[in-house]
Amino acid sequence: MEALPGTHSTRLYLTVWSGLLVLTIAEVILAYMALSVGLMLTLLISFSLLKTALIVAYFMHLRFEKLSLTLTLIPALVICIILMFIFFPDSLRLLEFRR
Repeated sequence: MEALPGTHSTRLYLTVWSGLLVLTIAEVILAYMALSVGLMLTLLISFSLLKTALIVAYFMHLRFEKLSLTLTLIPALVICIILMFIFFPDSLRLLEFRR
């Protein structure tokens, strides 16, 4: 049975959901590992960005939209990335509290 035009298969959504679940489990396991704070934060932020991209692309249906709509989100993405780089050094001050 084929999906109707404009709809997407349940299998696709279950695959994406499974990927999100695996990434979340990896984040939880990573949080309990003895890694340096900088490496851990970098990995956790990378996983979070990947999860965000999957959610926006599939569950918000942006992957199936016209290119012009997708391109309108680029300025917001750039601002978010800039803000992350601004606030990331502030998270490193937590090292002082561990001592």
